[in-house]
Amino acid sequence: MFQLYFTFLKIGSLMLGGGYSMLPLLVRELVDKKKWTTEEELLNYFSVAQCTPGVIAVNTATFVGYKLKGIWGAILATLGIITVPFALIVLIAVALSSVWEYQLVQNIFAGVRIAVAALIISAVIRLFSKSIKDWFSVLLCVAAFALMVFAGVSPIFIVLGAAIVALVWGRVKP
Repeated sequence: MFQLYFTFLKIGSLMLGGGYSMLPLLVRELVDKKKWTTEEELLNYFSVAQCTPGVIAVNTATFVGYKLKGIWGAILATLGIITVPFALIVLIAVALSSVWEYQLVQNIFAGVRIAVAALIISAVIRLFSKSIKDWFSVLLCVAAFALMVFAGVSPIFIVLGAAIVALVWGRVKP
């Protein structure tokens, strides 16, 4: 059972760039080498992991671990995938706390925040152009934005409400 932990420890230590970057590692380790799952099953786990709250990498590891060894497999796979990233975050936090008061470090993070904002805007524009296809989707988008910004409605309720409205609209649409 500890082979499960060490396999996900290896994947977690090589995972740079977030959950999406781990898909090739998962295929190589879990499908090709270990034969613990099929590629189709792995893609299903990955898809469900994207839809559930939390980090995609952690969710995927938990699902695969549970499939293989039940609750203890889920625990060991999850611990394996988070061990190295958690240790790195702690080390970075310790290092940053000792240099945070320097203006140079604060300027670097100000630049990083601007770059992240630009990345988010780019993603929003890309998603917007692919999602907004007709007048109904424009109205739904405007309503969701207004409810979130002006009425303070939680994004969870916005997503659930939009799904229900789209489902109903799909049934009554000519």
